[in-house]
Amino acid sequence: MPAINHALVARESFSHILPRSNWASREPGVIVVFCIVFVVGCGLIGLWVSKCISARRAKTALPA
Repeated sequence: MPAINHALVARESFSHILPRSNWASREPGVIVVFCIVFVVGCGLIGLWVSKCISARRAKTALPA
């Protein structure tokens, strides 16, 4: 059983070759805009679904 984990060694060497930076911490405003757009989009989709459901219920309740 080897004492050195080769996956860990490969990850360490790769991080030295290609340094990563945290884009989200440098651009917090963009992340906030993404979150706002997501919440508004979910709200609009929910509104559309509720309208479709209520229209279907009204259509089925009409003949009775």
